[in-house]
Amino acid sequence: MRILGLDFGTKRIGVAMSDELLLTAQGLDTIQRKELKSDLAMIKGIIDSNGVNEVIVGLPLNMNGTYSEKTREAVLFVDELEKTISVPVKTWDERLTSMQADRAMLELDMSRAKRRKLSDKLAAQIILQSYLDSRKRD
Repeated sequence: MRILGLDFGTKRIGVAMSDELLLTAQGLDTIQRKELKSDLAMIKGIIDSNGVNEVIVGLPLNMNGTYSEKTREAVLFVDELEKTISVPVKTWDERLTSMQADRAMLELDMSRAKRRKLSDKLAAQIILQSYLDSRKRD
């Protein structure tokens, strides 16, 4: 069993995957957005080839918990993803994950170009790890 984590964005989608024991999340890839149909096909391919049983998509809520335009875009993406794949899709509060990812990379003294390349994948990893950790507490 594996869980896939996605950091949805308008230009890129960060992708992370759990280990089989559902203990840790590893950054997997960054999908450069083209069109919705091909983006969904790439995600479906990752799911099918890795035995993924569940997908977690980061939900970009405002700091006060309300929906923004980006939140609505993410919800529409989740709706389309659910029509394309056969495993459950859940959303997960992703507030501050991109900031956490950027801070971690700054502490490692990464160049701006390298940070841009890794940011989405690391944000997906943080989203998924947060979800995995919450399951341990339940």
